[in-house]
Amino acid sequence: MMKILVTGATSGLGRNAVEALLQRGIEAIALGRDRAVLDAIAQRGIKVCQADLAAVTLEEARALVRGMDAVWHCAALSSPWGAYQAFYEANVQASETLFQACAAEGVGRFVHISTPALYFDFNHRLNIREDFKPDRHVNHYAATKALAEQRLQSYAARAPDTHLCILRPRAIFGPHDRVLFPRLLKVIDPATGKLTLPRAGRTMLDLTYAANVVHAMWRATVADYPSGSVFNITNGEPIRVVDALELLLVRELQRPLYVNGLPYPLLATVAWGMEQAARVTGVEPRLTRYSLGALAFDMTLDITEAKSMLGYVPVVSLEQGIAHTARWLQEHHG
Repeated sequence: MMKILVTGATSGLGRNAVEALLQRGIEAIALGRDRAVLDAIAQRGIKVCQADLAAVTLEEARALVRGMDAVWHCAALSSPWGAYQAFYEANVQASETLFQACAAEGVGRFVHISTPALYFDFNHRLNIREDFKPDRHVNHYAATKALAEQRLQSYAARAPDTHLCILRPRAIFGPHDRVLFPRLLKVIDPATGKLTLPRAGRTMLDLTYAANVVHAMWRATVADYPSGSVFNITNGEPIRVVDALELLLVRELQRPLYVNGLPYPLLATVAWGMEQAARVTGVEPRLTRYSLGALAFDMTLDITEAKSMLGYVPVVSLEQGIAHTARWLQEHHG
């Protein structure tokens, strides 16, 4: 039986991954830091391991990956704000150590979850291909994820027995998600449905249902393609922010929604002020220029390479994914 170690298993994508592997009848080992979530995963009959990858040694990492056929590396520090060293340790150092351990132990596949945030440059961009590079990265998260990719590709070139795949899924949503829809729902007035967004929510973006990312990870584990390849992953159905919210709130949850807009320059000035205050207080600002920009600038990805080289085709449509997400939110958050 195939054995796959899933890192970041206590967060949204990783937790979806271990549950999908369980359904496939594949032995999954869930690695994460949150003991309570690991205990809940263990109740499903999945093996668990608690560890902070940013702190493990190479020998400890070798013990974690020993006997695995593949590692799905979902763990990362994903935030628009924070100290560079913390991002470096979680996103670069941990990834390097884990891949070196896989190479030393003869693990056949290493699937690394990266991010399209490394494309972002405060410009409208449509159908971005994997080879696009901005003049500079907008925050520590994007910079360290880009550096991690470079380091992994360098190691992979010297480790032919450990096949590397890098996936860049865009705006993951679905069960266990704590980021995309949950954060937006927190700022919507529950009585009136009022929400203020740049461009009144008309920004075009790609979303990716979690099960589709897991499907891409599976294809990355079994397909034939050059080691070190990088693939964009989305649902392939670009949508305006306001239309996605209407599908979720109005159609599925029967809640009101009223989106109004404020000029982006005004909101960006407010975000800048919050960032300056955060540098004094040390408390993460409620709004950053990057978080705001992600809702203000069109950004869609070209997934041609994933389709042709991985055989990736989304298995859940955008509307189906939003419907599934709504049911999960109702069951778990009322």
